[in-house]
Amino acid sequence: MARKNRDELASWDVAVPEPVLCPMCERVIPDDQQDEHHLVPKSKGGKKTVCLHRICHDQIHAIFTDAQLAKKFSTIEAILEDPAVQTFVAWVKSKPPGFSDSAKESRQSSGRGRGRKP
Repeated sequence: MARKNRDELASWDVAVPEPVLCPMCERVIPDDQQDEHHLVPKSKGGKKTVCLHRICHDQIHAIFTDAQLAKKFSTIEAILEDPAVQTFVAWVKSKPPGFSDSAKESRQSSGRGRGRKP
């Protein structure tokens, strides 16, 4: 009977982590692209988070204010119903999982986003 290689046995004990899927674009999120999104912004008392692609997370905050997120868009389902988000998701779904780009502010949301300072 052949002897088992100790390295082979040791590899059986190592659990392979399940890939994390983005609930917005449904793509696998690489470790360096994972962002925690507060469904209700921390500034509005939110605690629950969901893991998103960094680009998806940035796009949410480019489209909605914290007040809008707290009142109307506190679930992924509600966020996905917004036409600007649907357009973004349709575009980003065709990109590879590690794709990174800056969020684009939609025309309808001008002045509504977080207002990051240059």
